Amino acid sequence: MYDFELLTATSLQEAVTALQDEETQALAGGQTLIPTMKQRLASPERLVSLTKIKALQGVTATAQEVVIGAAARHADVAVEAAAFFPALADLAGHIGDPAVRNRGTIGGSLANNDPAACYPAAVLACGAVIETNLRQIAAKDYFDGMFGTALDDGELITAVRFPIPKIAHYEKFVQPASRFALVGVFVARFDDAVRVAITGASQQGVFRWVEAEAALSKEFEPAAIDNLTIDPADLIADAHAAQTYRAHLVSVMTKRAVTAINR
Repeated sequence: MYDFELLTATSLQEAVTALQDEETQALAGGQTLIPTMKQRLASPERLVSLTKIKALQGVTATAQEVVIGAAARHADVAVEAAAFFPALADLAGHIGDPAVRNRGTIGGSLANNDPAACYPAAVLACGAVIETNLRQIAAKDYFDGMFGTALDDGELITAVRFPIPKIAHYEKFVQPASRFALVGVFVARFDDAVRVAITGASQQGVFRWVEAEAALSKEFEPAAIDNLTIDPADLIADAHAAQTYRAHLVSVMTKRAVTAINR
């Protein structure tokens, strides 16, 4: 590690002002940024911590939606969202390990947009809205390929608004070393549609499996996707799984999620 300056913002405006300096970078839970800095893949001169900004914390809900502050830790979401959105709470409760869950934040995860992160699947499947200090961004417009987002320089996520589906489930095949998703599938059933979002599989990051959505909207049973396949050509191939295996896991995890919902 190298020497850097740490600023702790107590208001959103203070953080936004600090980030106008191009040598300053936002620090949420630090679960990605700090290891990146240790490897010298990033070397900002100063960090501005967001964890003390009260406006970015907390989980609130109405009958229609759950609103999660960007600085809410995974462990907070696992507890505070459980009564309103059990599938999202369960997802948060199985991110990484206890150390990661007690430091990592939803805003940090979405800003980083790791292609194997869990939250993006829930955001895309639910049609969530990402709120920033400048605007609201629909989930379909937010994700921009591997590690890419619609955020502009200096723009901060302030909250995420999740419409609550009728029922939902997240099924993850865990990569045991990192606890990231080798493949993760979030299935959300609304009154008028079914949405299926896949993480961990594609070189382009999270995506919706629209063919499965159409089939499951007609018949919400695992067998509805028996004849569907995912083209492995654009999927990730690495030391943990080949493209064809990831394509197989997409189908398997989707069926498991539907089975869990139907219990």
